[in-house]
Amino acid sequence: MEACPPLTIFGQRDHGALLAIAGLARRSIQYDIGNPLTASKMTRHELSAGLYAPIRVLLREDDDGGVAFEYDRPAFVFGQFGSDDVNAVAQQLDRDLQALLETAAA
Repeated sequence: MEACPPLTIFGQRDHGALLAIAGLARRSIQYDIGNPLTASKMTRHELSAGLYAPIRVLLREDDDGGVAFEYDRPAFVFGQFGSDDVNAVAQQLDRDLQALLETAAA
């Protein structure tokens, strides 16, 4: 598992297709992104951290056609558990996610 990429897409949901049901033409996809090893490093200290792993990222189109990524910072989400061990992993996850999204946006 150490050889796996820091983050992988595990699933996706097409929210744009849901909006089409309501007659709206917008593009929006939610991705489940994570790494099993990273998740295990958190859940071994706080099993409830599994509620937020993998993390979710929304790629969406604005009203004016611009595109944006939206997500909750892992350090914020996992910080609620008050565990130094979980926080250390979540801070690295913040850095990995930012690097991934900057690469995707380039």
